[in-house]
Amino acid sequence: MKDLIQKKLESYHAQNAQEEENAIKEITQEVALYALAKCGFFEKAVFQGGTCLRIVHGLDRFSEDLDFTLVSPDADFMLTSYLEAVAHAMRVYGYEIEVGGNEKPERNVKAQFLKDSSIKRLLALRHLSDLKKKINIKIEVDANPPAGAAQEVKFLDFPTDFSISTYDLGSLFAGKLHALLCRPFVKGRDWYDFSWYISQRISPNYVLLGHALAQYGPWSGQSIQVDRTWLVQQMSEKIASLQWSEAFKDVSPFLKAEKSAELRTLWSREFFLAKLSKI
Repeated sequence: MKDLIQKKLESYHAQNAQEEENAIKEITQEVALYALAKCGFFEKAVFQGGTCLRIVHGLDRFSEDLDFTLVSPDADFMLTSYLEAVAHAMRVYGYEIEVGGNEKPERNVKAQFLKDSSIKRLLALRHLSDLKKKINIKIEVDANPPAGAAQEVKFLDFPTDFSISTYDLGSLFAGKLHALLCRPFVKGRDWYDFSWYISQRISPNYVLLGHALAQYGPWSGQSIQVDRTWLVQQMSEKIASLQWSEAFKDVSPFLKAEKSAELRTLWSREFFLAKLSKI
């Protein structure tokens, strides 16, 4: 099975150590998704977030974490038992996974880490010299999801054929907009994804966005009418408030070098307001 991982790594044609590291992380994410599917995780949960866009829909940037949400609220849900099964299933591909993190039952978002320091030692690497650094992938599950999402089944073929449950693109876009409006810090990757949704002509799921805003963030508990007019006003204010050179620094390591150079001078208030006008 090591040869399968090696062949996949070579298909990335990494040009530097950062791209090679990103590729190894992404391969590990895909194997972890397969292992989660194998242990029945997607009977209770759906895939979402930037890594979902990357792996399922071909977003042209790398991503760090695996984000999920439960199909329905479950205050007693715990990740640990699933991740122990995941670690076992990943051994056949050369991984020696440690499950880390202190999963707190009282929190709505359950978080754990998959850590591995073995797989890079089994691969023929062209650029990486630091083999001591562990691959570290955070897994988060929202155990109290807002209502209104639409789900679909997607089929993946690495490391073998399997299926997963995800939100549809309109619901994924709603989740990203909620993050953009409510996250207390600037994450350039969110804005890159926003631009991608616009370029794909995806319309957000306003019902889900409204429920999410009522549940968490500055508008929680308020009765607001979430529609295009409201969204454009709020997003315009957010766009005008940001330092775009700083936002770009966050996303740059997750892009191919040529893409990063192409966008560096484009990211600005005017650029994102033009994007917003197409929503």
